[in-house]
Amino acid sequence: MLGLRRDPAHLPAAIVPLAADLADPATLAVLPGDVDALVYAAAADRRDDDAYRRTYVDGLGHVLTRLRDAGAPLRRLVYVSSTAVHAQDDGGWVDEDSPADPVHFAGRRLREGERLALASGVPAAVLRLAGIYGPGRTRLVDEVRAGTAVVAADPPVWTNRIHRDDCAGAIAHLLALPSPAPIWLGVDHEPAERGVVLDWLADRLGVARPRRVPSAPRERGGNKRCDGSRLRASGYVFRYPTFREGYAGILAGAR
Repeated sequence: MLGLRRDPAHLPAAIVPLAADLADPATLAVLPGDVDALVYAAAADRRDDDAYRRTYVDGLGHVLTRLRDAGAPLRRLVYVSSTAVHAQDDGGWVDEDSPADPVHFAGRRLREGERLALASGVPAAVLRLAGIYGPGRTRLVDEVRAGTAVVAADPPVWTNRIHRDDCAGAIAHLLALPSPAPIWLGVDHEPAERGVVLDWLADRLGVARPRRVPSAPRERGGNKRCDGSRLRASGYVFRYPTFREGYAGILAGAR
């Protein structure tokens, strides 16, 4: 298994490190010609339109061109995207067949990358992940512990999430499926109101529940309920089915 990063020094020992820059096609010559499966799980180094285009669109094009030129026998491409491509913001349900017409540059560039992956000629699956949490991704825990988290009094804001380990598990699952559908939502079993999640964390931490305020900052994922039943129906079994199991493990590890 190969891992490509600008600085691959911190990749797990089981992964062969390759140093390259997705935005610089010349550096991608390190990719060998025997790659048969590609997981494209890139992260932009800045949150602006140019960085997102270079990372999620141009970078994918550069990698695919290099692998084609090298004669790589690609049998599967998994493109890691985001539920941010769904602009719905009314608390309603969203699934893989719901419209994906993002209004923010981040969602637009991710959607552009999705289309490129699906039109690549390689059997491809797009995995739209919701809010990722887990070790190293403890923002909500930190805010509740510090007393800075707030909850909008009304109306409730729905959130969706997936544990880091289930992100990796879902990717591996899609790589192994014989003929995966083109679009998948990577979310756990249960959309949850933001206030319910924060109150649960506060109770487990033994601190005051977050204040209710007339309005509060929205999560990046907006206000929608994502239905991940397609992934479960395909045979994937979640290690952390809801935020309760996932955050319980994080809190236990912190203690």
